[in-house]
Amino acid sequence: MRIARGGRYKRPSEERTSISLAAIFGLIIALLISVLLTFPLSKLPESWSTISPIAVSILLCLIITPLIVFQRKEIFRLFGFSVASRLTAKSGLYSRRLIVDTSALIDGRIVDIIQAGFIPGLLVIPRFVLDELQHIADSYEPIRRNRGRRGLDILTRLQQELGNTLEISDMDVKGIADVDSKLVELARLYNFAVLTNDFNLNQVAKIQGVRVLNINELATAVRPVVLPGEEMSVQIIQEGKELGQGIGFLNDGTMIVVEDGRRYINSHVDVVVTRVLQTSAGRMIFAQPKAGV
Repeated sequence: MRIARGGRYKRPSEERTSISLAAIFGLIIALLISVLLTFPLSKLPESWSTISPIAVSILLCLIITPLIVFQRKEIFRLFGFSVASRLTAKSGLYSRRLIVDTSALIDGRIVDIIQAGFIPGLLVIPRFVLDELQHIADSYEPIRRNRGRRGLDILTRLQQELGNTLEISDMDVKGIADVDSKLVELARLYNFAVLTNDFNLNQVAKIQGVRVLNINELATAVRPVVLPGEEMSVQIIQEGKELGQGIGFLNDGTMIVVEDGRRYINSHVDVVVTRVLQTSAGRMIFAQPKAGV
């Protein structure tokens, strides 16, 4: 399966901005050095004192400017900037751009979230993410292959529905092979937010100060609030771990553990919530059958 080539394949404007800033910086440095050399050059014989400052200025510009452009990342970091991202962050140039992880495309919920208006701004999908999806889709393992094809299908839908608000970019990070590491580094350099549902990527990005939009956290946040004492009807579908317990689920996938609910397996029963427990794996509700049931 091949992805539709409808996206925009171009060099990011942010990269051009950083090159322009580096070139200006290089010219300024070259001219400053030229000014400092003007006085000693003026002491040369008359035939050289006039043309030497001009020749030296041109030569320094031709040498220093390309050198500054080539080493711009290291130089910007030396002065406390990250490839000009901090210079332009206040203007909002990058604040509404999201770089999308492979896991978010495979998950598929990104389409519904975008349609609901919860993700404004431009989605940036690096080409190396496409390459990873293609590699997964070409896998010999059926489950892995289906996941990759699903991700490609989701990306095709996004291209059709988002149009100009989806950018497939050639931006990359040299010297880094891992896809997750590349995403974090690009997000850090360009002040992007990362859209993912990968727990490990989420943690690594936060450690490095990168803003993360986690689809799983959003799903947890929008679940209805359930308080102790509330009544509800639930279908018991299986036994619990403890003696006599029955297990049911809400529509959003939240597990409900019903004490003395084993006898109601495969039937609906009215229950009263006794407590709600939030764990790292999600929310769990404990309940007991309503009196008189």
